[in-house]
Amino acid sequence: MHNNKKAVSTLLPLVLASAVAMTVSQSAVAEIVLYDQDDTTFSTDGYFNTFYVHSDVERAGEQFDRKQSRVKMGFLPNWIGFNFGKQVGDLKLGGRSSFWVTINDSDTNGTETGIDVRQFYATAANEQWGEVLFGKDFGLFGRSNILLDEMLSGYGQVSDTLGLVDGGGVSFGNIGTGYPYPFPTSQITYRSPKMSGLRIAAGIMDPVDTTEDTSSTLDKAYQEAPRFETEITYEFEMGGTQFYTWINGMQQSSDNTDSSIDKVDSKGLGYGVQAKMGNLSLTASGFQAEGINPFFTNNAGEALLREVDSDGYLLQGSYRFGKNRVALSYGQTKDDGNGLGGEADYETRGIALFHSINDNLTLVAELNQFEIEGKDSPALDEETRTFAVGAALSF
Repeated sequence: MHNNKKAVSTLLPLVLASAVAMTVSQSAVAEIVLYDQDDTTFSTDGYFNTFYVHSDVERAGEQFDRKQSRVKMGFLPNWIGFNFGKQVGDLKLGGRSSFWVTINDSDTNGTETGIDVRQFYATAANEQWGEVLFGKDFGLFGRSNILLDEMLSGYGQVSDTLGLVDGGGVSFGNIGTGYPYPFPTSQITYRSPKMSGLRIAAGIMDPVDTTEDTSSTLDKAYQEAPRFETEITYEFEMGGTQFYTWINGMQQSSDNTDSSIDKVDSKGLGYGVQAKMGNLSLTASGFQAEGINPFFTNNAGEALLREVDSDGYLLQGSYRFGKNRVALSYGQTKDDGNGLGGEADYETRGIALFHSINDNLTLVAELNQFEIEGKDSPALDEETRTFAVGAALSF
């Protein structure tokens, strides 16, 4: 009933084929303006990346042990986005749609390239009272945790247990080893204007069935209230160091018409701080959760969750010299059983070199070591070492 391993390993390569690229949810850094007249703008932005990847897999029982080479995209998928803006009186109207593409479809799907819409939302904003977003966008719980990941444009972990070594989608970065992925969802979210570096966001999200009994047709999971998520960020400078701090959270209750199925109260808390001192950047973040999948916040696959705990943290540092940036990363998540159905620790170590050819093109080389330690059963044990080298182009 609570064994989620099969569902997770089957679903992840499909669901995560269009995973995250959280940077564009804030702003398009190098967007191309296609139209700018009469207080109306229309622009586009995009991201392309490909890696050569070599993974050395060691799992319990040895029947899965192997060395696998791939040519595939990294943690960020490829995307193209379109942005709209129009000033109407004192109201700034806007909108964004983004389309995410997997390049790894030839093995089993022929040329059936998966295209997914991760963002499709509109905004109404005013300098005095803030902004309202309505539509589909990334969630707030865990948002800055992943947005400020120093390895975001790298490769990251590819757990074979989770089906990622041979999967057609993205790698996992530090998802499941430091934070859950804030899955895009339909929402209505309010963001305050910046108030001396402080900004508050709060929204209602489409709730998630966490009490679905897939073996029965005589019951229905339901939620009397939507999922609530919030994030508070605060930026300030002290002693020549730029600080960015955050705290975010979510809460949801899910019930079932079958009284024998327990109600699940889900709640999570994320937090972190990033400090930038010249060319040096240091980031520390973490989360605590109950009744939440430790890999992603929308419980893809509708596994039966329980009110059991998961928590994790991510420690990172990077240093920039010339056109190069070196990043070190260590992340860990401890889960009592909502991930693979059994208690396990997930751990990732990584080092990466990013070399900027110019403002648009970056070369990446990365080493990553991922481990699963099963607490209930050694059958979950895994150690996968990965070398990745590739290029990323953005506009």
